[in-house]
Amino acid sequence: MKNLLEVRGLNKAYRNFALHDVSFSLPEGCITGFIGVNGAGKTTTLKTILGLTPRESGEILFFGQNLDKEERAIKERLGIVLDSGGFYGELSLMEMKALAASSYRSWDEAEFRRYLDRFSLNPRQKINTLSKGMRMKYALALALSHKAELLIMDEPTSGLDPLIRRQLLDILREYMDRGGRGVFFSTHITSDLDQLADMLILIDRGRIVFQEEKDSLMERYRIVKGDAKELSDSVLPLLHNLSRTAFGFTAVTDHAEEIRKAMPGALLERASVEDIMLCQIEGGDRYAASAD
Repeated sequence: MKNLLEVRGLNKAYRNFALHDVSFSLPEGCITGFIGVNGAGKTTTLKTILGLTPRESGEILFFGQNLDKEERAIKERLGIVLDSGGFYGELSLMEMKALAASSYRSWDEAEFRRYLDRFSLNPRQKINTLSKGMRMKYALALALSHKAELLIMDEPTSGLDPLIRRQLLDILREYMDRGGRGVFFSTHITSDLDQLADMLILIDRGRIVFQEEKDSLMERYRIVKGDAKELSDSVLPLLHNLSRTAFGFTAVTDHAEEIRKAMPGALLERASVEDIMLCQIEGGDRYAASAD
């Protein structure tokens, strides 16, 4: 399986934040979720690998080509959907499309029109009158209308209602069904990735924590619930994000078999992507508590 993107030793520093030796790869045929809490470095990473902000060091390869040497050819093969949009609000959808289409030799006008119809977008409407959900649909229509091989999306579902989020996720599945493609999907709404993602990359405070297949992670981690009286010194090191109440305890573990033997009365349930993320990051207990 070839890689659509390889990032090696990426470093970028601001006054109060920095990316530290960020390295990861995106295999072809995968929807890769890029996860982390707000401020973890997701958007900074995406903007840096796309050349929208300069990096201090590191190598970036798309389709085996160096971004520094082949930027124009590479971006011809990318579909990009950023949370900020990057549109001229006073233009109509068709006027903005004309600017975007001029950048791509492989622009497919018929495909673009099909997406406008599917999303019920009026081509004469001004961009600054679109709702956030409609603006995101428009950005996706542009990104998918020039035969992009890798779709890069930054928080595409943030602030959208559940129906529009579901529609967008369905379109990503359709996009991947055509084969030979990939999606890099940055989000802090991890529920979108529970069923959609093939691979997960976790970033925390500018550092990559892990890159693993989602199914492997979901198989390994479990939510544990039980009587707090059963919590012994030998069990505590096996638990993450432990929360105690008058009725018992809840925690996350990646040592399910050991927990079953030590605490036969405990209940073990499937963990979510969010549960796994929070038990891996610094301050995970604090984030988990604030989310309740």
